[in-house]
Amino acid sequence: MKELTQEELNERVAILRRFRTLLEQQRGKFREYLTVLEKQQDSISNENTEALLAHTELEQQVVKNLMNLQKVIIPMKKMYHSAAPGAEQDKEINDLQNELNSLQERVLAQNKINRDLLRVHLGQIKMQLAGLKNPYRNLTSVYAQKQPVSQLVEVEA
Repeated sequence: MKELTQEELNERVAILRRFRTLLEQQRGKFREYLTVLEKQQDSISNENTEALLAHTELEQQVVKNLMNLQKVIIPMKKMYHSAAPGAEQDKEINDLQNELNSLQERVLAQNKINRDLLRVHLGQIKMQLAGLKNPYRNLTSVYAQKQPVSQLVEVEA
């Protein structure tokens, strides 16, 4: 096996630290996203539309941050794997990645629960709207009635 120079070793350590930091940030964002989704579920159940709107906006920001973080993590992961191709991968990195996968599954499950709740809630609202009676339904507007108009004009000279 080839001996590593101090510069190569320092580079590998820097890549490992940066990759670990990015994964920890991503884990924090997934936890934040899961919390938002859980609070959003409560808002849906309580029919609190203002809170639901706030949670939806917050959710969009968290998802955007996650996507931006993912754009950095993918190349960093490639660098991490290429820096030590045959070496044993860091156990802490593997644990972080396993935890991220678990969090991602929980986020997807919570997101599905929220979508189903919203679908049921929208169905209830549609039924309520269908049951509403319009008191003006069969009445015609006063502006839509035709007024008698003269057709003959008498001209005196």
